[in-house]
Amino acid sequence: MNKFQFINDIVEHKADLLCDASDKIWEYAEVSLEEKKSSELIGEILKNEGFEVEFGAAGFDTAITAKFGSGSPKIAILGEYDALDGISQMANVSTKTANPDSFSGHGCGHNLLGIGSLAAAVATKKYMEQSKAVGTLIYYGCPGEEGCGSKAFMAYEGIFDELDAALCWHPGDTNEVQSGSYQASIQIQYDFHGISAHAAGDPENGRSALDGVELMNMGVQFLREHIPHTDCLHYAILNTGGISPNVVQAEASVLYMVRSDKVSKAKKLLARVDKIAEGAAMMTETTVTRKFIDGTSDTLSNSVIEKNLYENMKGFALPEYTAEEYKFAEELTETYKNIKPALPGCFTNDSAELKSAVKELSNDGKSVLNNFIMPYYHSDKALAGSTDVGDTSQRTPTAQISTVCWTSGSPGHSWQNVALGKSGIAHKGMLYAGKVLAASAVDLFENEDLRKAAMAEFKETTKNGIESPIEQSFKK
Repeated sequence: MNKFQFINDIVEHKADLLCDASDKIWEYAEVSLEEKKSSELIGEILKNEGFEVEFGAAGFDTAITAKFGSGSPKIAILGEYDALDGISQMANVSTKTANPDSFSGHGCGHNLLGIGSLAAAVATKKYMEQSKAVGTLIYYGCPGEEGCGSKAFMAYEGIFDELDAALCWHPGDTNEVQSGSYQASIQIQYDFHGISAHAAGDPENGRSALDGVELMNMGVQFLREHIPHTDCLHYAILNTGGISPNVVQAEASVLYMVRSDKVSKAKKLLARVDKIAEGAAMMTETTVTRKFIDGTSDTLSNSVIEKNLYENMKGFALPEYTAEEYKFAEELTETYKNIKPALPGCFTNDSAELKSAVKELSNDGKSVLNNFIMPYYHSDKALAGSTDVGDTSQRTPTAQISTVCWTSGSPGHSWQNVALGKSGIAHKGMLYAGKVLAASAVDLFENEDLRKAAMAEFKETTKNGIESPIEQSFKK
């Protein structure tokens, strides 16, 4: 049986169903942990395809666990389906035009991600049935990647520990094996508690929680000069204590995210931020309480599975685009051309040879659609940004790809990405991703040597142990 032809035929046969489901999730645009309709739709499709489907992994109502088969090996495919708040945009429109039906939008393409992974699961199951392959295939629907990082909590509860490997993908502007790492991150909410008073008539008896927040923020600004280049800090004031300036604000809150290239380093940075919060409370004679919100781990790459994914990317025909799709891509590119990077890809600056190849393939970065496969380049470089895929990678050999669903250089979390979410460009990239993931899943089921090599690398990478970003005192 020709693996590539079989998988291609299955995915193409299901293409209308898959694209329609992705478009529906785009329309639902449900934000973190509110993906009720999205998860129900994916669960229904998986049930109809013969998977045993359960909801509620790690206590998340919209988390999906869909299984086929039994015993070992156990291979997982990861899916997501949450949208971003505040990115409202009409589909297939090349100007910034709010969608009157939704304040949210899929600026990170998770409508495509969830269904592309579903396509991979369905095609892999069909192949297993035909080849009588032994093992357990699992589709994990992971909610709230943008808001809570559900995979981190799933990992904390040991859900991924039994796996032999996990595969995933993400919409992007390149067809590329995503090597390297992403940053660990931890989010903490600091709530300051003071004493209200009349700001003019009784100021001496007031203790301002808002002063505490502002002094904390000032302290963190001074801290920025004295942290490693691998680290960064972000914050958002959640509660300013009211809108009346003549009342001393008794309550105020600020949310902080700390990042570093390792969980251990993120925790060290967080300890310094905690001290600043305590100092701000002392200066204002207020009190401060902290609440753990979420955290994600740095990503561990696995070159064995990465190389397999790369070979499987080459095994399928790349999407071809119509004149209308190129025109739409050109129009969208015009909206951000002043910030478009010179060359596509994550790691083009790490290798002169790679940079030269990409320069030629992308017409010196001028291509509006990168209709080629990026040369494979293994890297341990930590990229800016975080993903809870990192927590899966800390528990089992994990690798991921990106495929072209967006125009070259399209900004992350942007209205342009929302506009592309229901386009032919996005659909083609999603289906291509599903095929590639299915091919690698099949290889992992059938090739024991591949699994052993991936696990050996994973064990070497984690030989000094792993550290979870989830605080032990956390109560969901």
